Amino acid sequence: MLIDSRRIRHCRACGHAVDYSVPADDNRERAVCPACGTIHYENPINVVGTVPTWGDQVLLCRRAIEPRHGFWTLPAGFLELGETSAEGALRETDEEAGARVELQGLFSVMNVVAVGQIHLYYRAALRDVDFAPGPETLEARLFTEAEIPWDDLAFRTVRTTLERYFADRREGRFGLHCVDFR
Repeated sequence: MLIDSRRIRHCRACGHAVDYSVPADDNRERAVCPACGTIHYENPINVVGTVPTWGDQVLLCRRAIEPRHGFWTLPAGFLELGETSAEGALRETDEEAGARVELQGLFSVMNVVAVGQIHLYYRAALRDVDFAPGPETLEARLFTEAEIPWDDLAFRTVRTTLERYFADRREGRFGLHCVDFR
């Protein structure tokens, strides 16, 4: 499944219906306004989050929203304009789980091509275990590897990140993992 590359219907500048064509000095179709000449570019959305740990446990959040309501995930969400990926990961961890963490480096970069997203997860050490889940989270809880609800994880990116995290932990070294999902 590929993203519909013709999602823009009207010009954001003037409201006129757009045409799809290859602009001069470009190499792919874009939404081009025939009235005002504005070229509209569409780019992937960034999702940022953390793998928060306390000893041998990982903090997961049970989703209170769709998609995948009731399933478990790492604290993550959409990167906002005006923030770095690290700042966004810290904000999302606080918003989703009410958790305070110290970032320990970028851990996984996951290209989710079919939905036009890039997921970036940072390893993070919890500063304490006093959680206060936000409105998008039903519950925040620590799990050992054996306790992870593998069949109830919300997203492939979360499962893959957790699998790689635990494998790296067993090896005693953490790398940067890049994965493409089509």
